[in-house]
Amino acid sequence: MPARSKRFVQALSKWQYFLQITGMEQRKTQRITSITEFHRLRGLPHPEHPLISVVDYKAVQRPADIDAVNWVFDFYQVSLKRGMTGKLKYGQQEYDFDEGIMFFIAPNQVFRIEAGPGKATRQSGWILLVHPDFLWNTALGKTIRQYDFFDYSVNEALFLSQKEEKTINGIVANIRQEYHGNIDKFSQHIIISHLETLLRYAERFYERQFITRKITNHGILQRLEALLDDYYKQDQPLARGLPTVQFVAQALNISPNYLSRLLRSLTGQSTQQLIHDKLIEKAKEKLSATGLSVSEIAYELGFEYPQSFTKLFKSKTNQSPLAFRAGFN
Repeated sequence: MPARSKRFVQALSKWQYFLQITGMEQRKTQRITSITEFHRLRGLPHPEHPLISVVDYKAVQRPADIDAVNWVFDFYQVSLKRGMTGKLKYGQQEYDFDEGIMFFIAPNQVFRIEAGPGKATRQSGWILLVHPDFLWNTALGKTIRQYDFFDYSVNEALFLSQKEEKTINGIVANIRQEYHGNIDKFSQHIIISHLETLLRYAERFYERQFITRKITNHGILQRLEALLDDYYKQDQPLARGLPTVQFVAQALNISPNYLSRLLRSLTGQSTQQLIHDKLIEKAKEKLSATGLSVSEIAYELGFEYPQSFTKLFKSKTNQSPLAFRAGFN
């Protein structure tokens, strides 16, 4: 099989494997293209501005088919919700809405809401909607996607202390006040200034969360170990090639940036380094316990070329695979 065709088959096989291990379902996807459309579908009054809106969560009406649909927005959503009888799902990861947690959703991210059996009596919170056009030709418009949580927020919500929640709510109240006031030539700059402050506080609070949620983070590390063990145990490399950072992150329902950042905080190593460590571990097992040639081991581990395997092994162990086997024997 030509190398190009082999790589295509491996990529397709990886995606099928990802669907298998995550249990993702094929659902209808509905895209909401404007904030005005969001207001209409959620039973809200027409927005005062077409590009930005602060919505009282208590006023939002859930569509009847909300459970059956995957949703995609063409605008940013930042929200803090309490008291909803339901769950927010990205892949297989889910969050209860009654935890007082904060979500950041960027345009074109897919999510799903599972409504609960009844209506909560103490719903509270807010939803901040910002269309990218509102940020056009501003510094924030160029830097907003540099905030990592717009990548991993869909899998790692921000849990706030009471003090932190009070700070965030105060900033949103300022945005709401400016938004509901008389909009003039200063309004956009003032609102964007508040948005920048909101995002910087969120970044600070996420850093705190890295420290305080060590048990959960170690759970992700254990899942990574299990995923790689399973990948090699089932001889997936023969069909799919080497496991990539993107594949591992998708399988764990975490963005590549967030996963590497989390792993560095726990182990001092990136995702790629940990993948390589697992690969070298498996290579040593085969070199010491089987009579396979170096080329056969390389192919079994997912390498397209044995020379690439030998180069990586030597860079990690300071000796060639044959030297390791000879020294072990």
